[in-house]
Amino acid sequence: MNSPGQLVVFSLDDLHYALDLSAVERTVHMVEVTPLPQAPEIVAGVINFQGSVIPVLNIRRRFRLPERPVSLSDQLLIARTHRRTVALADDAVHSVIERPSLEILNPESVVPGMEYVKGLVKFADGMIFIHNLDAFLSLEEETVLEKAIGDVDAAGFRNR
Repeated sequence: MNSPGQLVVFSLDDLHYALDLSAVERTVHMVEVTPLPQAPEIVAGVINFQGSVIPVLNIRRRFRLPERPVSLSDQLLIARTHRRTVALADDAVHSVIERPSLEILNPESVVPGMEYVKGLVKFADGMIFIHNLDAFLSLEEETVLEKAIGDVDAAGFRNR
């Protein structure tokens, strides 16, 4: 049987990306992000989400997209990795789509070396990169982030 993949589609500039729906908890409007000293470069900071300190990942940095000022219309996708809950800063969340697994291409067959992407979906007007959220942070980045968040938790974090 060709089981469908349910994907949450979001954008950065004119590029479209997706996460497996099963990894996404919710989408929220952008809030103030508190800088996190000693965090990896990809971490924009942290937010207090329902009483938990959640790192906000700046995926623009991971994909070498130009930085831009945060807008009130920006959103955060709250998602789970195997190790933690994270927030992905994005321009907009568009929809949930369903695609048969046969339509999801291996990224190596299109663009070799994209270790943060686990699949691609082609459309007539472009493609969607499906993130491999569990590979998004290297082991070193994960270790540094764990220590930085531990330091914040020990100090008693409050989001303004």
